[in-house]
Amino acid sequence: MSRAEQPSRRTVLAAAVATAVAGSAIPATAEAAPGAGTGGADPDRDRDTARQVDYRAWTTFRDWRRGTAQGTRPVAGARPGVVIGAPVGTADYTDPHTGRTTAWEYATWTSPVHRLAVPSTEVIASWNAHTPSGTWLQVELKGTYSDGTDTPWYVLGRWAAGDGDQDIRRTSVDDQGDGRSSVWTDTFAIDDASTGLRLASYRLKLTLHRRPGTRTTPTVWRLGAMGSDVPDRFTVPASTPGLAQELRVPRYSQEIHKGQYPEYDNGGEAWCSPTSSQMIIEYWGGRLTEEQLAWVDPSYADPQVCHAARYTYDYQYAGCGNWPFNAAYAATFKGLQGVVTRLGSLTDLETLIAAGIPAITSQSFLEKELTGAGYGTSGHLMTVIGFTADGDVIANDPASDDNEAVRRVYKRREWENIWLRTKRYNAAGKVASGTGGVCYLYFPAHPSPRQRKALAAVGVR
Repeated sequence: MSRAEQPSRRTVLAAAVATAVAGSAIPATAEAAPGAGTGGADPDRDRDTARQVDYRAWTTFRDWRRGTAQGTRPVAGARPGVVIGAPVGTADYTDPHTGRTTAWEYATWTSPVHRLAVPSTEVIASWNAHTPSGTWLQVELKGTYSDGTDTPWYVLGRWAAGDGDQDIRRTSVDDQGDGRSSVWTDTFAIDDASTGLRLASYRLKLTLHRRPGTRTTPTVWRLGAMGSDVPDRFTVPASTPGLAQELRVPRYSQEIHKGQYPEYDNGGEAWCSPTSSQMIIEYWGGRLTEEQLAWVDPSYADPQVCHAARYTYDYQYAGCGNWPFNAAYAATFKGLQGVVTRLGSLTDLETLIAAGIPAITSQSFLEKELTGAGYGTSGHLMTVIGFTADGDVIANDPASDDNEAVRRVYKRREWENIWLRTKRYNAAGKVASGTGGVCYLYFPAHPSPRQRKALAAVGVR
């Protein structure tokens, strides 16, 4: 995101979502309820209902077997997943960004109904998949409202890791709504949360596509969604410092890429999300080959940042800040997983850092609200890599003049508030939105016991 406090497509999205959740003065809670659908009781419903967030994912061989398959089949192994078995049909897809109409074989997998422990005003899906050239996937959500009525099937993303002639252009889908809820790029949101309406449960559907007559298939390893009902708030309670530790995460500046590849969200000035993603991908050992980077102008420093921008780019949103697309990009690197969720406090971040897991966080603020930033922003991603002995936040902030300047120390209380609040005042003095603790978490496909425990502590399994 640009340093300037100016509107962007992400700002418009966030403002629409903030309007939708207005009036939610306190988080809704729910008592445990029986599971619904073909899966019976949900084994993961023993989580703490006091949390404002419910993240649920399907990742195991048993998970994939429990879903409803039409032409898909589960695959076992070190990383269980779901693939095309015998396609159930062929359908034409006209790519809105190329104008090409192509026939694709397809098969589907639909999750059991997940009853939300937190009846939600928002839901954000994320997925991890391998999509070889000539394949792609679509993720959809259908929910049941708290009054017992249903949403339509909403498209939450059409994803392909590549962008060659054999691939679609990865895209979100605009103009989806039923007068009670809408999809804003990557976020399902209740239109007027002040009515008390919430999403009580949902199903996710995968549609896997491939070129007719081929045996190639996408493989999906993780499919999940984060439902939340974060209260409307300008300030949040202060947490008590509990950790002094710093992770050695590579430092990359988005600012040194100004003007490069403007076809991807106007160049580096808006690349905070992919730049942050690339930092953590490389922290976990992810590397791009010379062949993969051959398209980048050799005079550009850190070509991997250009690559991340290109391969997270959402052709409908016209930006690199689609949250699930960044998580999906991270998972294209061997041995990595990525999810989008919300955390509740800096204590949650300390739990992750203590286990060696950095986080990418989303926040917006005026220059005066974050000492030492030197800029204000309507929406910006940075990477939290640790905490000082005083509990202040150590962040790799890509909105820095060069790589050396990326490491910053921000005051704990200031940083905590700008990240976790859902309301703020912008430079014009008008009420604007905050993200309410949104973050990306990238971690190994096979976490250590300590890492697994830390992830479970913040609701990610």
